Amino acid sequence: MIGQKNTIKKWLAAVCAGAVWTSGCYTRRAPAKPVVNFVAVVHPLIPPATDVALEAPPDLELGVLPSPPQIGPRHFLPPKPHVAAAPAQEPVAADKHKEPTIAPEVATEEVVQAKAETEHNLELAEKNMTLTQGRKLNATQEDLANKVRGFADSARDAMRSGDWVKAKILSGKAEVLAEQLVASF
Repeated sequence: MIGQKNTIKKWLAAVCAGAVWTSGCYTRRAPAKPVVNFVAVVHPLIPPATDVALEAPPDLELGVLPSPPQIGPRHFLPPKPHVAAAPAQEPVAADKHKEPTIAPEVATEEVVQAKAETEHNLELAEKNMTLTQGRKLNATQEDLANKVRGFADSARDAMRSGDWVKAKILSGKAEVLAEQLVASF
């Protein structure tokens, strides 16, 4: 029993010593002090003076020297490109459209409904725009008013070309923006 207690004490002492050793307290050193304000004094060695007479420098004429060669081009502008003459343009017929119009095929009921919605939206947009007549508009409100006018004009152009789906969408945008404009007062 006494032998076991001694063995346990030895193991416990070894574990404690290992813990102290690995924790770094035992091996920690104080940091070295930095070298501050170190000035190295070096005295220069000056050779003794000699009394040797120097000869006068030779006289050179500057006009005799050749001019230096030119490096690079004389001008830095790139050469002008050679452009071929444009071919003669064919006259455009008055009945041709500038851009082809692509419109989805729509049933007659949908066209009737789109016409009604377009006209209703444009009427509401115009009514709301008349409410803003004579009022002082700030920059944001002026921008909204310009957008409403643009969408309404585009919707009318789409109506003239027969694209009622596009006209319905554009007039809806004009009507929503006109409501926002009136609500901003």
